[in-house]
Amino acid sequence: MQLIEKYIAAWNETDATARRKLVDEVFAPDATYTDPLAAVTGRDQIDAVIAAAQSQFAGLQFRLAGPVDAHHDIARFTWHLGPRDAEAIAVGFDVAVIADGQISKVHGFLDKVPA
Repeated sequence: MQLIEKYIAAWNETDATARRKLVDEVFAPDATYTDPLAAVTGRDQIDAVIAAAQSQFAGLQFRLAGPVDAHHDIARFTWHLGPRDAEAIAVGFDVAVIADGQISKVHGFLDKVPA
């Protein structure tokens, strides 16, 4: 699913201007993002959460860990965070709600986190 691939690309984009362009494409203006570490609303706050994750995990990349399972207006997928072509140090599972071609909500879960 192309929208979810762009979502992952936003998490990997380290250029602030390019990342914000992706955030604006992927997320609805009033989108919410909730995981065990963050609960934010709106593109500005989502962009800030992504920037903070990039700072904390500099040099690591997010990647899809398998196919995106989607039906109606919902998509679920597992992602890995780690060095390119190496074992993931973090694993998560996200559920995205899609409306009008953009993500309106993300519910994230962390299955594996660094010690």
